[in-house]
Amino acid sequence: MSATQPKTPIVSVARAEKPKTASSPVDYAKAPVNANLTPEQKLGFLADMLRIRRFEQASLKLYQQGKMGGFLHLYIGQESVAVGTCALMGPNDHAITAYRDHGHALVVGMSMNECMAELLGKATGCSKGKGGSMHFFAPDKRYWGGHGIVAGQTPLGLGIAFALKYKGLKGCCLAYLGDGAVNQGVFHESLNLASLWNIPVVYIIENNQYSMGTSLARSSAIKSCLAERAAGYDMDWDLVNGENLYEVRAKTWDAMERAREKCKPCVLEIDTYRYYGHSVADANAKKYRSPEEIEFYKQNHDPITLWENRLKEEGVATDEIIAKIDKAAKEETAASVQFAEDSPFPEVQDIFDDIYYEVDMGTEAGKTGRHFFND
Repeated sequence: MSATQPKTPIVSVARAEKPKTASSPVDYAKAPVNANLTPEQKLGFLADMLRIRRFEQASLKLYQQGKMGGFLHLYIGQESVAVGTCALMGPNDHAITAYRDHGHALVVGMSMNECMAELLGKATGCSKGKGGSMHFFAPDKRYWGGHGIVAGQTPLGLGIAFALKYKGLKGCCLAYLGDGAVNQGVFHESLNLASLWNIPVVYIIENNQYSMGTSLARSSAIKSCLAERAAGYDMDWDLVNGENLYEVRAKTWDAMERAREKCKPCVLEIDTYRYYGHSVADANAKKYRSPEEIEFYKQNHDPITLWENRLKEEGVATDEIIAKIDKAAKEETAASVQFAEDSPFPEVQDIFDDIYYEVDMGTEAGKTGRHFFND
């Protein structure tokens, strides 16, 4: 697309406040990124989705038992989004997300042990027990967290992508946000700079239909979808059916390739649904939406069930194979719970560590204080 041509939406779909209907007739299984997938890879996607769900279910149980403090935002119902996007990351790709961060963490390669230990505030956790549910980090896996400030991660994702372009690396940053975060000013500032400077960032709106307890229709003024706002910044955008793993992979891959090869930013809106409340402290989860609505999504739009059925149709999986994969996920989860419970809490003096890099590493700036205060 030339610089003189106005960008047009990749898709424009009228949306209504009702459960989703049939998915797109396009067979995304034939898309280049999916066409050559092996049976083992497809089963691997199922394993990752089941690992996320079993991890989250165990987390909820621990919270209800009083073994976990702080916030807990569950990813149950949205598993196909993390699996369909994070699994596409290459050696120069990075990811950053908001506070519903457990699913992404497991897909990028973080262990259940370090994640579960972090939830329980243990020293063996990925953030040494100091971050909790909302602050999973794995710099070695190019995963930059877990951020509790709504939309606060969107300019950080822009900065990561800017660094890639500055260094001449062919990569991109996947920056995730919820449907409620699209109304934060800092997100729009990020879109403006991303388009103005041609930054290789892919913003992924995980639209689970509710901003805390407020429905999409009551929280955002839209014409067709949230992603369409990118048109105001001369940026490509697309709408994705989040329950179709093939579609998630195909459309995300296209966006990532444009970012890597042409430094073209993009906004993807992935339709999904969360079964539980905004957090486990959300006492009104079945009041601002009906129990019947939640059950409808569970019965008809569960991403794991749909993927299992697809693999059966393709002859890749059987009930026995699926049961074996699920059993392994449950066993891994149980082992991570035991690991977390057996791990020690941080020492009191550890509160003074991991505050500033310069101080922790003993650099000259950290020793003199000049890093923080100018003479």
